[in-house]
Amino acid sequence: MFEGKKILITGGTGSLGQALTKRLLEYNVDNIRIFSRNEYKQIDMESKFNDSRLRFLLGDIRDYPRLLRAMQDVDIVFHTAALKHVPKIEYNPFEGIKTNVLGSQNVIDACLEENVERVVAIGTDKAVSPLNTYGATKALMEKLFVAASNYINPKKHRTKFITVRYGNVLGSSGSVIPVFLQQIKAKQKITITDPEMTRLSTTMEAALDFILKATEIGKGSEIFVPKLRSYSITDVKEVLQELHGNTGEEIIGIRHGEKLHEILINQDEIKYSWELDDLYMISNPIFDDDVIKSKYPQIKHLKDLGEYSSDKAEKISKDELKKLIEKLEL
Repeated sequence: MFEGKKILITGGTGSLGQALTKRLLEYNVDNIRIFSRNEYKQIDMESKFNDSRLRFLLGDIRDYPRLLRAMQDVDIVFHTAALKHVPKIEYNPFEGIKTNVLGSQNVIDACLEENVERVVAIGTDKAVSPLNTYGATKALMEKLFVAASNYINPKKHRTKFITVRYGNVLGSSGSVIPVFLQQIKAKQKITITDPEMTRLSTTMEAALDFILKATEIGKGSEIFVPKLRSYSITDVKEVLQELHGNTGEEIIGIRHGEKLHEILINQDEIKYSWELDDLYMISNPIFDDDVIKSKYPQIKHLKDLGEYSSDKAEKISKDELKKLIEKLEL
């Protein structure tokens, strides 16, 4: 579906944006526009990829006229741009709102104006029953994308608005494994927030597979969620100590806005959630079951799941966790 297409990635110099770019370049795309505000990251990425199909556009999703110009003739948009550092957004909440909420509405408006074929917004588990400002802004972003189809005039617009929501990418920058490894390397104690903490996890390659599948099958107004397994923070600590040495540990307590267990679908959302092959789908509540089943004949309801959270999901064993960490080559 990407052959000959013009693609724009907001926040394209981020870790997901770069991984997505690398994957999309494997297809016969026409060009990929990297839209971001960090010129140094763009220079570095341009040198790293060295591909004539890439276009680097400086801009901020807060700036609607610039975003509109960048989207001319674009077929597919991946919206990954966001402010996401939880403590920074807690201290500067309206900056988070400007980018994650108002900026996302700019993306929607520009896509409608330019009649983009498909738009995929990258959500987060932090948006489910949010405890912090970052999660609240991403929850609003999801609401905007689910409701965006309400603006569509079928005679004028072809745009399909799709949202994906997933958990932690194992070994990603700033996540727990690199932090623990840095502490071990410095001969420091590993800092544990709570020994009972669990997290839903995926790898970057699996996340890309999931995003591209959602892009392909989405009909508009859905939130897609992958089927993930989880790990405990204690197992991660023990595996890393087995691999790299035991420097001890220190319990520091859960930080402000942090959850003991992470949730991808809460109890209220289960009412309009569905199982679709190897993923779940949260439908727009305004559609009744018959409308959903007409779009996805093979779909099954999820009413009996209760809640999809990291403490209830299938756990990754310590042996498999060790293999995954070794494979990451961190």
